[in-house]
Amino acid sequence: MKITSPTPIQEQVIPLLLGGETDLVGQAQTGTGKTAAYGLPLLQNIDPSKSKVQALVLCPTRELSQQVAKQFFKFTKYTDKIFTESVYGGAKIDLQIEALKRPTHIIVATPGRLIDLVNRNAVDLSYVRTVVLDEADEMLSMGFKKELDQILDFSKNAKNKWLFSATMPDGIKQIVNQHLSADAHKIEVSSGDVVNKNIEHQFLICDEFEKLPILIQFLKAQKGDRGVVFCKTKAAVSKLEKQLIARNIPAGAIQGDLLQKERDKVMRAFKNESLQILVATDLAARGIDVEGLSYVVHFQLPESPEYYTHRSGRTARAGKKGISLAIVTSPEVKQLRYFEKKLNIGFNQIRS
Repeated sequence: MKITSPTPIQEQVIPLLLGGETDLVGQAQTGTGKTAAYGLPLLQNIDPSKSKVQALVLCPTRELSQQVAKQFFKFTKYTDKIFTESVYGGAKIDLQIEALKRPTHIIVATPGRLIDLVNRNAVDLSYVRTVVLDEADEMLSMGFKKELDQILDFSKNAKNKWLFSATMPDGIKQIVNQHLSADAHKIEVSSGDVVNKNIEHQFLICDEFEKLPILIQFLKAQKGDRGVVFCKTKAAVSKLEKQLIARNIPAGAIQGDLLQKERDKVMRAFKNESLQILVATDLAARGIDVEGLSYVVHFQLPESPEYYTHRSGRTARAGKKGISLAIVTSPEVKQLRYFEKKLNIGFNQIRS
């Protein structure tokens, strides 16, 4: 897979998780290589000869759930067959129940759908040895605290509980204190280490009414290159998509109100390159992994440095270079300076 040197989180986490049964709290932003950090030790611990569910990975969104399952599939291409099933809300539960009747070693799930499946006796968690909470703070902010507590109660027998989170709000500390052992390992990768060095961070200052013409000018200059344009709200994403399409720019939107089949349709079109631009909210973009994205544009600035890291990390993957462009008004420059300091990066100002 052309992965040759480990990221800081992989370097610290992989030897620890391979060393035996343990609980772990890992604090690291998205885009730092967490999936391989927990995924490789997780796969190593699976016994392919036993066709029982031996591990659970919980994710905030269906995109991330699908993405993790896809990575596991790639990691095990040359090993004994390890079967992973991804289950999430918004898809037909009957089909997922049928799929789970096949041998399944790992379930990657959104919390609500997993609870539904357990309540229907469609899944047996009694053999689960490892539970991973991926992007735990996101699951909390989406209101999944009760479901997470329930699932961790179901899997009391698990010998390994690994929690990964970009931030550590009180709700996460509560989960750690209640469900993980007192001697759980804690590993934190500082945000200064997490931003990909192959990304060029740029910004452009304009008035609010100039943002759209400047964006269009930038997108047209990209010719056939593909990228993601980020907005903060679902309404802003829908509006911008319509504005771009009206100007003959092939764009598609993904945001939380879309049905699963609509999201899948947009993602298919983007992956097969019939769409050049994806307009997305921060949450809807979790788990998007499309190769060869040349740029990301921040049409509206994100709330936090963590979200900036996640957004900009969509580009410059697999050793390639990429651009992260923020289109900002004068008052927003202050927030950029804060990101610069917090993430240890430099922004270059460009003129329109």
